[in-house]
Amino acid sequence: MPNDERDALRERWRALGWHGDLTLAQTLEAAARERPGTRFHFYTERGEQHSNAAALLERSRRVAIGLHAAGVRAGDRFAVQMPTSIETTLLYLAALRLGAVLVPIVHIYGPAELGFILRQSQARFLAVPARWRQIDFLARLSACGDLPALERVILAADANPAVSHLTWSELEEAGACGDPIACWSGPADDTALLLYTSGTSASPKGVRHSHNSVRAEWLTPFVDGDGPYYTPFPAGHIAGFNFLLRPFVTGTEMVFTDRWDAAQAAALIERHRVRLSGGTPFHLQALLEAAQRDSRDISSLAAYGLGGTGVAPEHVALAEARGIRASRSYGLTEHSTVSVGWAAMPFEQRAHCDGVVQPGTEVRVVDSNDRDLPAGEDGDILVRGPETFIGYTDPALEPEAFAPGGWFRTGDIGRLDAAGHLTITDRRKDIIIRGGENISSQEVERLLATHPAVQDLAVVAMPDACYGEKVCAVVVLRSHATLDLSAVQAHFAAAGVARQKTPEALLVVPDLPRTPTGKVRKAELRQRVRGINP
Repeated sequence: MPNDERDALRERWRALGWHGDLTLAQTLEAAARERPGTRFHFYTERGEQHSNAAALLERSRRVAIGLHAAGVRAGDRFAVQMPTSIETTLLYLAALRLGAVLVPIVHIYGPAELGFILRQSQARFLAVPARWRQIDFLARLSACGDLPALERVILAADANPAVSHLTWSELEEAGACGDPIACWSGPADDTALLLYTSGTSASPKGVRHSHNSVRAEWLTPFVDGDGPYYTPFPAGHIAGFNFLLRPFVTGTEMVFTDRWDAAQAAALIERHRVRLSGGTPFHLQALLEAAQRDSRDISSLAAYGLGGTGVAPEHVALAEARGIRASRSYGLTEHSTVSVGWAAMPFEQRAHCDGVVQPGTEVRVVDSNDRDLPAGEDGDILVRGPETFIGYTDPALEPEAFAPGGWFRTGDIGRLDAAGHLTITDRRKDIIIRGGENISSQEVERLLATHPAVQDLAVVAMPDACYGEKVCAVVVLRSHATLDLSAVQAHFAAAGVARQKTPEALLVVPDLPRTPTGKVRKAELRQRVRGINP
């Protein structure tokens, strides 16, 4: 995006009150003074810990002193690869207090992804646990290869004395005897957060957010009420980051776990009488199955926000049958929340659209020449708003990412009605082009999901010498079920679907490859199906 366009948009959002002069650390400090009792509950492999906003801020001030003594300064890239925990929260708060650029990394990323992110971000500091469950983080770090910018590793736990890295005890001891450090008060348009996309296709992209773009997200309504709220998203993901820190501003009581476990989630919803939650269809289905299997009382759960890929009306109906008002929402790492579905909306809206465009956010639906399409027509979705990211770590990606006027090209296809309801119909890269005709993978997935033998599924393009591409279904079967291609094709024929949308290849797998947030790694599936001979 040209600098003059970016500056004009910043001035516009400042005039409208979305942007200002407060940094994230200053925003969090002010919010904790207003809502000191906001509750945080953490359940990890080491047990459970409970705290409130005031206590977390106080501990984070000491952690900031320790980090400063270790050499962390404003502008430094401070990477954190940790599961969700109280220590993760303290490190996030402390790094922001010092004015460091926070680089959250999803905790299950391996050496290839971790090394790529550390090298491209030029992180000077990295915080990891020595071990977590079956993962040896120090061994993983050693396998990353050359990391020329990395100067210090901080272990968010105490380790073997032979390990030379800074341990958590040493960090807090330094914080207890050092001088207080005020919140960094630099320009709020500076980079505060550097997040890497989940990597469902190519190498992850470094997404830069300013203090103002993150703060705008926190100031926008997102949940139906005060909670308690349970989230399955890891701290290294944009949603997980926001759920860790946004509650300081909103006052929402939160329940966190260090990994996704449906049985544990159902037990915690029962224990805390959780009212609100959200995740992908994968999370919702597993939660409902676990609650039924284990006889958990999750009747307190009133609303569930669905996002990610593959959300269909059937998922909203599944929750509705259990007394939960599910709704669909839409966002990206580059623009956290574009639209939100609210529990008060009628079922038809909650089931068939991805919510209402958020205050401050603008959406356009355009054709291949960037011409606006009439309401109700499918096209490429462009967005802009006060929470839109400020650029990529690799600036070479930006010319294709932005249309004139600062509009971000999401890569998603959908439609917008006159009332501002947004419906995502597919990803541009997930469209299957068969003989020149576009076929929506999501449309095929929605119909295939109604087959009684299918537990989980994804639909991808399969190369074809004649048509260019054909439809391939990748499915996980229910226990003791069987399915072959002829049965799939009979299912589509009975539904009266056009023949070209009917799967022409079938791959049965034990499970689908997913990102840490539950999204199906379709790029991996496309590679698998290249060798299929239907």
